Amino acid sequence: MNQNPALNLPRLLAKAAVLFILANLLFAVLNPTPALGRVSAYNWLFPGRERFPYGDDPARAFNLSLFSLEAMFASHEIAAPAEAEEYRVILIGDSSTWGFLLRPEDTLAARLNARQIVTVGGQRVRFYNLGYPTLSLTKDLLFLDEAMRYQPDLVIWLVTLESFPGSKQLSSPLVQHNLPRLQTLVSQCQLNLDLNDPGLERPTFYSRTLLGQRRPLADLLRLQLYGALWAATGVDQAYPAEYGPPQSDFEPDASFHDLTPETFGSSNSLAWDVFNAGFARVGGTPVLVVNEPIFISDGQNSDIRYNFFYPRWAYDAYRQALAQASQSGGWAYLDAWDLVPAAEFTNQAIHLTPAGEELLAEAVARAVESILK
Repeated sequence: MNQNPALNLPRLLAKAAVLFILANLLFAVLNPTPALGRVSAYNWLFPGRERFPYGDDPARAFNLSLFSLEAMFASHEIAAPAEAEEYRVILIGDSSTWGFLLRPEDTLAARLNARQIVTVGGQRVRFYNLGYPTLSLTKDLLFLDEAMRYQPDLVIWLVTLESFPGSKQLSSPLVQHNLPRLQTLVSQCQLNLDLNDPGLERPTFYSRTLLGQRRPLADLLRLQLYGALWAATGVDQAYPAEYGPPQSDFEPDASFHDLTPETFGSSNSLAWDVFNAGFARVGGTPVLVVNEPIFISDGQNSDIRYNFFYPRWAYDAYRQALAQASQSGGWAYLDAWDLVPAAEFTNQAIHLTPAGEELLAEAVARAVESILK
């Protein structure tokens, strides 16, 4: 009777080690993580999310922050096939557009969809919330560039001055973790961004291996797992029981980042090149630029500062520059800066209450209807 040869444990371990090394090398060479990000249970097993994944309390919000633009878009409702006779409108912006402290049905996109706007040709206008927290035009440009894959008919870009300073452009973690995409945009659009900035995460050979991609791959899996809980509850944000109102009293300080009235209009002070690149990336797609509402304080030293973010001199100069840019660029522009009363802001100078969002939605809807005529 033949006996099975004794198990050669050292030889088995050596083979396993070789296969593990080869798997890591192959993973680094093929770099399949972006492609894996586009594989999603959303818009198939679960409905697509109404806003991008974002959050730091996954257990309560059934949500998480990750750095894969591919996975974020694949989980969003915009990745579903367009409905028949649909006129697609995308909203690009910051946490105010995303809807910080707002229920999904109270976001700007949801309020606009509730109006059931129809084009003169009978197409149903559908608004997609592609806002994402953090203030940076470069972050907006990354989302806008990816969003054009979904062939929008109109882009609404909501901006505020705090997204413009050159010092803010590379501060968003999502920008910092997408250096290859950023390099492409800098090269193609000739952007004045420092790609040697130490805050940028630089892919190494190890970081592209299976070992180096443990966290991104785990995030992709977690996003799918949270889909079931999110679909069952509709909860995608943890809401605090209490939060403070926007700051209304200030020191007699008129500073704005490291800028002065003399340097404010210099070529490198504000990221106008990034802003203009957004119009170049959309091609012939029409764009409506919306200057977001801001909290206007009437407290101590409010004659110096509108709010925590903005001294009056800087914000007034920005509004003038934005209006001039819209006129010379020929794009539609809505200046909603003082549209919302101070009582309709939540915890920050750009975050609105549901009533504040309704006021903004009404103004944006009128602007969209004017474009559609």
